[in-house]
Amino acid sequence: MLFSKKDLIKLLGPLIVEQIMTVLVGMVDVVMVAAVGEAAVSGVALVDSISILIIQLLAALATGGAVVCSQYIGKQRLEAACHGAGQLILITVVCSVLFAGTALLGGRHLLELVFGQAEDAVMGNAAVYFRITALSYVFLALYNSGAALFRSMGNSRVSMMASLVMNGINIVGNAICIYGLRMGVEGVAWPTLVSRIVAAVLMGYLVTRPGNVIHVSGLKDLMPDRDMVKRIMGVGIPSGLENGMFQFGKIALQSLVSTLGTAAIASFAVASNLVTLQYLPGNALGLGLITIVGQCVGAGEYEQAKQYTRKLILANYGFLFVICGAMVLFSHSIVGIYHLSPEASELARNMILMHTAGMLIWPLAFPLPNTLRAGLDARFTMAVSVFSMWAFRIGFAYLFVKVWKVGVMGVWWGMFIDWIFRAAVFVARFRGFSSRARQV
Repeated sequence: MLFSKKDLIKLLGPLIVEQIMTVLVGMVDVVMVAAVGEAAVSGVALVDSISILIIQLLAALATGGAVVCSQYIGKQRLEAACHGAGQLILITVVCSVLFAGTALLGGRHLLELVFGQAEDAVMGNAAVYFRITALSYVFLALYNSGAALFRSMGNSRVSMMASLVMNGINIVGNAICIYGLRMGVEGVAWPTLVSRIVAAVLMGYLVTRPGNVIHVSGLKDLMPDRDMVKRIMGVGIPSGLENGMFQFGKIALQSLVSTLGTAAIASFAVASNLVTLQYLPGNALGLGLITIVGQCVGAGEYEQAKQYTRKLILANYGFLFVICGAMVLFSHSIVGIYHLSPEASELARNMILMHTAGMLIWPLAFPLPNTLRAGLDARFTMAVSVFSMWAFRIGFAYLFVKVWKVGVMGVWWGMFIDWIFRAAVFVARFRGFSSRARQV
């Protein structure tokens, strides 16, 4: 076996810690900004739906680089892997500059185009938060690229430590700026920018160290290489389109929620923030699958790739049993941390309970397709995901909310229908993974 039990723990343990830190910091951000008021919470939530789109696109490109570099490691072509690392950094930096420029130039006009029906107080907070956090996209791209490269080497401890530094700066900065300096929504935005700058500088230093299996040795690795860029984009573009369409769909749903009033917006933001705890193990294990399956495919060990996938999906269900059980038992206390109005609190609790039941399907709909992507089947996962998102999640959400008048809960009913379809298709596709991977 390419990965022993010790190797798996060494890879996956730091990934789980990193995901926990990321989610906890997101929750702390919302809790802290809640001290400014529901309009601030709603404004940050609206911007985050756009920022997450940018983050997902950059993460998809990083996934493309991680898949290509992992396969080169499996084939023992380390020089090609190093060159691929340089090309990944080049691609993500260029794209992040374009994203940041668009966000800064578009500013409030972009927010009004997407969320035009939001209240003035909400839109004012959103515009301030958007302008500051857009400056961080380039630094986030550098951090994500470096983290993906270290994960492809099986060394997720580096990205975990960088994440701890970044998130620690973010939390301390939030506390100082919000509670000490009374900066309002800006007190959440500026620490985010500073923390991402520090993480980018740290990761940039580490990824150039020659002692790493994969490293960027100089400008020659950063000069455009058409063939290598094509290989990376062959995974990154379908994944980016998939993630982009997914997030565009979430923005459309956020826009739908924004028509239901401030209580609905705030409850949806808090519930969406809290249930990210349930995604933690699956997101971490999914990242691990990129490295594990990528190296297995590079080495021609296709059945091993399937065995590791089954083990990690089962592990995901074990983690979910603990996390979801705790959230059901303590949902009232957890929601109370956010100091919402009684109406918003009740809506948030109901959404959390509903989401917990739906998590029985989620591991088969989201972590599992990472195996397909690592086997260069990204176009299929993109087609299925985009179709399911728009046909089921968005289509049914608008039916539930606008036609059947279910309220904000209808958004999540549409989401569950989307999950069921994805899971059915991806499980069927996974069964033929070995034969398709051999043909690539």
